[in-house]
Amino acid sequence: MRNVRVMFQREMASYFATPLAYIFIVIFLGFASALAFFLGNFFDRGQADLAPFFQFHPWLYVVLVPAVAMRLWAEEIRQGTMELLLTLPVSIPQAVLAKFLAAWAFCGIALALTFPMWITVNYLGNPDNGAILAGYLGSFLMAGGYLAIGGFLSALTKNQVIAFVLGVTICFLLTVSGSPLVLSAFDGWAGQAVVDFVASLSFIVNFQDIMRGVLDLRDMVYFLSLIGLFLIANMLAVARFRGA
Repeated sequence: MRNVRVMFQREMASYFATPLAYIFIVIFLGFASALAFFLGNFFDRGQADLAPFFQFHPWLYVVLVPAVAMRLWAEEIRQGTMELLLTLPVSIPQAVLAKFLAAWAFCGIALALTFPMWITVNYLGNPDNGAILAGYLGSFLMAGGYLAIGGFLSALTKNQVIAFVLGVTICFLLTVSGSPLVLSAFDGWAGQAVVDFVASLSFIVNFQDIMRGVLDLRDMVYFLSLIGLFLIANMLAVARFRGA
């Protein structure tokens, strides 16, 4: 784990070496709060919970997380440092895991900085803090899922813009896969098992129960499996540069 730790520290330092990290955090905090207050009717609902806050996280992540993930590997490929990176005494799984964990930790920092919302709801009422904690956990896992997808796509191209567009597209499709708009495309020709499978791929469907404080094992397995699957795909995509 020493190699992973060293690369993790290197990646984390690179995030805060430029203003982009601070811009991302400010944009996330600003939009998360604005959506909760103005579209989620945080005050007008008269309920002491953070449901209006968490319900917009999937839509924020669809755009913002691919923006973080697009630079993970595309920049290495563009600058020609990918081959140099792979000549270091670090394995491909270690490199992929370190970059992913650093990006995930960065997203976690941005999420943790929304703690004033938690303080506010406790000041205004008597919320179920266990449900709020579960919502934060679910949001963090969901960010990891989006990030794993974006990291894999970043390893397929040297153009960060292409990686971003592909990331937004795939993440959006997985987010809305449980909506009637998508499921109606399978009506009439696909069996119910296929429709149920497509619906089960939705980020929102798997996040809703966790947002309400219900830690269903199936939802946890979904996010962890999704992260693991795309990390493996990421390793395979990076492996093609070994010896290049």
